[in-house]
Amino acid sequence: MERYYGKFGVFSGIITFVLLVIGLRNVLGHDVEVLNFVTFVIFGLIIGISFSALLFYQLKIAFPIFGIAMIIAFFDMFRSFILDINGQGDVIGILSLFIISSFGLGLSLLIEFIVRLIRKNKNTA
Repeated sequence: MERYYGKFGVFSGIITFVLLVIGLRNVLGHDVEVLNFVTFVIFGLIIGISFSALLFYQLKIAFPIFGIAMIIAFFDMFRSFILDINGQGDVIGILSLFIISSFGLGLSLLIEFIVRLIRKNKNTA
């Protein structure tokens, strides 16, 4: 899977973009404007580059943790869109997507660092 890091990054970026557009258009029923497209493309690029970098640097623990965090983030975004809490479901959904995805990336990198540090200390001892 490490050989295909570029293809996987493009695929995950496109999936991210498509899920964001589907959430805005179909679930919320809003028209997608040009600024929304630009924002969704930039976020899709960030997610695609993150997945590619995790595969490129062979972070075998961080990659699935970040993938699970992204699934949870999209699930929470769609949940907030559908429930529409106090008329703020759209804002809460997008913010939860951004917060959970960034937290998931940071947490996955932290766990990868800790595991590598522990393995390195075991090998030197």
